[in-house]
Amino acid sequence: MSGREGGKKKPLKQPKKQTKDLDETDLAFKQKQKEEQKKLEEMKAKAAGKGPLASGGIKKSGKK
Repeated sequence: MSGREGGKKKPLKQPKKQTKDLDETDLAFKQKQKEEQKKLEEMKAKAAGKGPLASGGIKKSGKK
């Protein structure tokens, strides 16, 4: 055990991933996901303006 072996060892370099070819089904799927994400964002923005939807439960009066 020499003094140079201490500490973490560097991991071996991984080969770069090749860009895989996207066919029509993959492109359509990605497009659909983008549209769903847009709808979600719009719904969030719409819901942010309003108060809580279900504020049920026990309501307390201000009197003591």
